[in-house]
Amino acid sequence: MGSYDEADSGSIGVINDYKDSQPANPPMEEPKVVGAAAAQAPIISSYNDKIRPLLDVIDRLRLLMVMKEGIQLPTIVVVGDQSSGKSSVLESLAGVNLPRSQGICTRVPLIIRLQNHARQGLELYLEYNGKTVPVEEPQIATAINIATDEVAGPGKSISDIPLTLVVRKDGVPDLTMVDLPGITRVPVHGQPDNIYEQIRDIIMQYITPKESIILNVLSATVDFSTCESIRMSQQVDKNGERTLAVVTKVDRAPEGLVDKVTADDVNIGLGYVCVRNRIGDESYEEARKEEARLFETNAHLSRIDKSIVGVHVLAQKLVRIQANAIAKCLPEIVKNISAKLDANVSELEKMPKALTSIADATQAMMRIIQAAKESLKKLLWRGEFDEYPEDNTKHGTARFVEMLNRFSDELHNCEESNLSKDFLTEEIKGLEDARGIELPNFLPCEAFLRILRRKVERISYLPIKLSEKYWDYIDDVVMSVLTRHSEMYYHLKVSAKGAAHNLVQKLREQSINRVKEIVEMEKLTGYTCNPDYMMEWNKLMKQQDHFINKISGTNMRPLPCSVDLEGLGEIQIEHLRKHSDVSILQQAFDLKMRMVAYWKVFKVRLVDSMALHLRYHVHNLVHNDIDEIVKELMGPDGHGIKMMLVESPAIVAKREKLKNSIKVLKESKDSVAKIMDRIVAYDACLV
Repeated sequence: MGSYDEADSGSIGVINDYKDSQPANPPMEEPKVVGAAAAQAPIISSYNDKIRPLLDVIDRLRLLMVMKEGIQLPTIVVVGDQSSGKSSVLESLAGVNLPRSQGICTRVPLIIRLQNHARQGLELYLEYNGKTVPVEEPQIATAINIATDEVAGPGKSISDIPLTLVVRKDGVPDLTMVDLPGITRVPVHGQPDNIYEQIRDIIMQYITPKESIILNVLSATVDFSTCESIRMSQQVDKNGERTLAVVTKVDRAPEGLVDKVTADDVNIGLGYVCVRNRIGDESYEEARKEEARLFETNAHLSRIDKSIVGVHVLAQKLVRIQANAIAKCLPEIVKNISAKLDANVSELEKMPKALTSIADATQAMMRIIQAAKESLKKLLWRGEFDEYPEDNTKHGTARFVEMLNRFSDELHNCEESNLSKDFLTEEIKGLEDARGIELPNFLPCEAFLRILRRKVERISYLPIKLSEKYWDYIDDVVMSVLTRHSEMYYHLKVSAKGAAHNLVQKLREQSINRVKEIVEMEKLTGYTCNPDYMMEWNKLMKQQDHFINKISGTNMRPLPCSVDLEGLGEIQIEHLRKHSDVSILQQAFDLKMRMVAYWKVFKVRLVDSMALHLRYHVHNLVHNDIDEIVKELMGPDGHGIKMMLVESPAIVAKREKLKNSIKVLKESKDSVAKIMDRIVAYDACLV
């Protein structure tokens, strides 16, 4: 950001007009007035009638509190450590008495608006809490203290709510400044323990915006680098491009001051101004004469360049910096006000109008439900995610595939799908339990079914878990979509979410019951017409003789402990040698291979069944069942619709806030437009 001490090439032309309209010794140049002449001269020339409106419009925007709308204004912010002489500097600029005390005297931000007034006399008034209070000069300090007590409370506590002091007086500089509480680390009696943190937060709030000009008041009696106000300003203005330092109490520590202000060890980009403040009962005229005499006659202070000494120099410097800052910032302020106004108008238009009749409420409800229904079709059925492009959790079809794949992996990797563990043990026991009067080498169907039922029972929790998880996900998506579409209607949102939850829970229960039926059907009988079953069984049975030979160990020494079977891997066989009946081993192997082939078909079929079942129910939900929400909302007596006529307090508050904001922004835009029109008209006359 460029320095405010130089005119910006893109600044408004009227600033240059101000310079050109002045006499040969324009006020924008550093002052050369010294001695008695400086003491007798007015503190600064006034803005001409083309410059004054610039500051007036900024003051008007500040009065409208446009900064609460996020619109930053160019502001001279006065900061300093406690007892650095801030109030004295401001008194010298304003020519009026401000509150003074041994402790903290500025407890709230004090906006001081100085306006040069050609007429005789002084006009003073305070603005706070929405009221304007005229003040007489002898009572100004008392009036500020009373107003401060009203805003911040009695005692020593502070507040970030500002007061505004308007000073209209002949000869004062046209300036607007914000005086902030002096920085103190040690609480005095009546102050909270965190007084430093409170003051720091207020100061940082005002000096952080890049539009702020920081007037850092430093006492000549201290090392500048140790000042807390310097540390704070450096946090937000590291290079000092918008910081001006005013050095007070020069009469108390004149020795070495010239070196301190010329060395600039603390990066004060806008330079230094050294001043002597009023002491005791001195009048302002007497104080200025004494200041001029001091800088001329003191052996140390007279060495300081006259272009950086005196209250009149400080006033001129502030006027120039303020004018350039306004000129530089005003186009951006206009742009920001328009953008904020457009955004608020758009947001207000999007808000629902207050419902005044049952017909309006019914129409609004149907519109919301239909919009939610369409959103759910996109998310859960069609796989269109334009409404939630960044929120992957709402991409329903993709999340369903993930759940289904995870279910398939769990099914294929579960204990029941481990084909080599305790090989043939369960089959041999099943054959022995099913033994009866039968033809030799006949494989009993009951043995197969017993093993199948046990295996299906052991994995039955997996499809139920998938169904529960999926319906929980559906419930979350439905709640989120309904919330988004009914956000502006609090009572409808609450009722619709309740009705939707009830519907989803009903469908969830139906779905889980259907999954249990699917599991029971699989346990009831073993059946498939899938040709892969016979192909797989035949391929596996070709290894039977090889397997039996490995167990018997004919002509094998030592006896093998395992055998490799295609499709099954390495199988441990030592535990099978205790069965001397080869026929039972052959039957067990046959039964095992049938189960292996059938289990492979079963797993694929179960995954397919779950996919089709859940998709079918979701289709019904988003196309048909969702309409049941309307019936529940309507109720038998239409009570649900009547509830919609009562607006949420949050919505009412938001609508009023937007209306008030729009009103402020429109007034701000009108105020700025008037001055911009004058600037354009004036620039046209120059061409």
